[in-house]
Amino acid sequence: MSLLIRKLDKSVPVPLYFQLKEIILDEIRSGNYKSGSLIPTEKELSEWFEISRTTIRQAITELVKEGWLYREKSKGTYVSYPKLGQDFISKVEPFDDQILRLGKKPSTEVLACNVKKANKEVAKQLKIADGARVIFLKRRRFADGDPLVTLETYLPYETCSFLMSCDFTKESLYKALANEGDEYKISKIRRIVEVTEADEKDMKYMNMKKGKPIQYFISTGYNALGHPLEYSLARYRGDRSRFEVIVSPE
Repeated sequence: MSLLIRKLDKSVPVPLYFQLKEIILDEIRSGNYKSGSLIPTEKELSEWFEISRTTIRQAITELVKEGWLYREKSKGTYVSYPKLGQDFISKVEPFDDQILRLGKKPSTEVLACNVKKANKEVAKQLKIADGARVIFLKRRRFADGDPLVTLETYLPYETCSFLMSCDFTKESLYKALANEGDEYKISKIRRIVEVTEADEKDMKYMNMKKGKPIQYFISTGYNALGHPLEYSLARYRGDRSRFEVIVSPE
């Protein structure tokens, strides 16, 4: 490993843990330590650099807190997967377009597409009668084959029944709506974001451990006339996603 040819300079006032932290960071950034790979153990690092495990532990702990590394109990410390910096929170844009801009290959698995009765919350958000028919669309979405988000979407059936013939493994929901005319195009979205913990479904669909962070988005999409057409609940992997918001003065 290239760490073997690196040395700590004990003659300078820079803390040893910080020097070690920078060396490990260099290895990650240069690609010598790949995402998902184990880094050397505390014992190995202690022997290579001739420093205490306490010093090593301080460097590793900071890198874990900053998201560069993660620990697996009884297994070791691994290099984290890079988070995908998405800006969908402030844009009306299909998922595939977002992922393509990041240089990744998007894909979608449809877990459910059927008609059901709206519960009180869905009816309230879509401004339809309680128990009215809605299209329920559940998808799992990927970036380069890795599951990133599960998404449950409700749309009023009487308005959007044409969507039942769409293949959402290949088609974008927003583009399918826009193709029907301006009254179907999603022009504005109201989003609420919360942080929660991964549950059994997240473990199943996104290969997560229970209790890991989930970024939970509640979205209502409106057409140009201000009528709600879409109500969605999205669960993003907190360890693989970060979201950018640009705020400008009015």
